[in-house]
Parts: sequence; structure tokens; C-alpha cells
Amino acid sequence: MTNSTEMKIIRKTVILSILAVIVIASSSMLIKRSQDDVNWISLFNGKDLNDWTVKISKHELNDNFANTFRVENGVMKVSYDGYKTFDNQFGHIFYKKPFSAYLLRIEYRFVGEQVNGGEAWALRNSGAMLHGQDPRTMLKDQDFPISIEAQLLGGDGVNERTTGNLCTPGTEVEIDGKLYTPHCINSTSKTYSGDQWVRAEFLVLGDSIIHHIIEGDTVLTYEKPRIGGGSVSNFDPAVKKDGQPLKSGYISLQSESHPIEFRKVDLLDLEPYMHDKAKLQEILAKVAKEG
Repeated sequence: MTNSTEMKIIRKTVILSILAVIVIASSSMLIKRSQDDVNWISLFNGKDLNDWTVKISKHELNDNFANTFRVENGVMKVSYDGYKTFDNQFGHIFYKKPFSAYLLRIEYRFVGEQVNGGEAWALRNSGAMLHGQDPRTMLKDQDFPISIEAQLLGGDGVNERTTGNLCTPGTEVEIDGKLYTPHCINSTSKTYSGDQWVRAEFLVLGDSIIHHIIEGDTVLTYEKPRIGGGSVSNFDPAVKKDGQPLKSGYISLQSESHPIEFRKVDLLDLEPYMHDKAKLQEILAKVAKEG
């Protein structure tokens, strides 16, 4: 028979074991709850373009001229094999709904050769358009949507060409508290040459701040996006309300004359956390940790 001291030891051991089980179970629940909070939306499903709208300059809405935007082998492709010449037919493919605060994650690569007639500056050049106008408000000959362009560039084999840059078709931003009026500004990223896949992320928090992140490194930050400036043609003046803050808008991917592929277009909707900074930071910290 065990004595009282042994009974106390046994009782303590049992209690500690029970507590350990509770802690482990609680931790598992917390981990699951945290994982449930990070709900990525696959904007591109790898199968079709049913959730997307095409607008190509010189063509009507939903006229996917020459099958420019297509899906092959699980990849969204921007191709020009049906073009005789580019002829300034700048195109964009829009996701079906607008967003305000989000983290957009894409994986892209440039392939092949630029189509005949493409501008020299459009070599290995594309973009993810953020806070863009509704494609239904674009006129037939409009070249770019009024939007914030997260410019994507590939190396040309000669020059340094950063990616994740900023261009501003019909928009303006502030950098370091000052209005930035030139059309484009380069990021601090390195040059990505060849046909390697590149991961680009864009953290957009309404009309407050936007970060460009390339392969995990923040390469550009700016604030207070608004409508204004030039670098957009043949638009409806009623849509270009200069000075209006860009609090939300449509996301689109660009065709600028060089073939490009997208194998991932995912979005984390952060709008539910915009009024809870602690929760927003928690979500973003978890995403950063997961990589």
C-alpha cells in the first residue's frame, strides 16, 4: 500500500498531466482559430476566367480580342499570337468585385518575345492595377483604367530594372508626406531576369497606405492615393474626379505587349480588421511568419 507522501506525488503528477492536456488542446484550438482567420481568396482559380472581365483598348467591354487572356495548364496567360501588330491595344483583365483593404499576392513571370509594334518601354513590362475604376465606366478607346499601377518589370539583360515600381495613370500619391506628381517611381527591388517566377505582394489599406513587397522584402511605400494627374487617355471626364481619395476599387492585370504568365492571384481581405489595429497587426504578423 502506498503511503501518504506517494499519494501526494501521484495526485500532483495526475493534475500536471491533466493541465498539460488542457494546455495542448487550448493551444491547438488557438492555432486553428488563428489559421481560420487567415482566409485567402483565390481570385484566379487555375481553371477559367469566369470571375474576370476583359477590357482592351479599341474594343468593347468583354471583347477578349485575339484570345489575349487565356488559361492553359493552370496558368493565366497574356498572349499575342493572334496579333499582327500591337497597335496600342493596351488590355486589362478585372476581377469581378472591388476591394478596399487587402493583401494581394501574385506570382508571375515574363516569357517569349514582345509582339511587333509594342513600345520600347513596354519590353518585359506589365502591372497589377490597384484601386482601379469599374471597367464598365471605361470608354472604348481608353488606354488604362484610372488606378494605382504596381508595375512589374523583367530584366532586359543590360540594365538594372527594378520590379514592384509605382506608376499613376490618372492618379496621385504622397511619399514621405509630399505629393508625388511624376508618373512613375522605381522601387528598391533587385532585377529579375529570364523566365523565373517572382512573388509580388501589395498591402493596400484603403486610402491610407500601400506597401509593395517583392519576395518578402518591402521595396516601396506611399500614402493617400487619389484621383488626379495625367498619363491616361480617352477617359470619361465624369469618372476622373481629381482630388477624390481612392478608398477602394477593382484589381486588374495588364497586357502591355510582352507575354506574361500568372500562376497565382490570391487575396487576403483585411477590411474586417480595419477598425481593430491589434487584430490587423496579428493577422499580418502571422502571414509574414508563414512566408
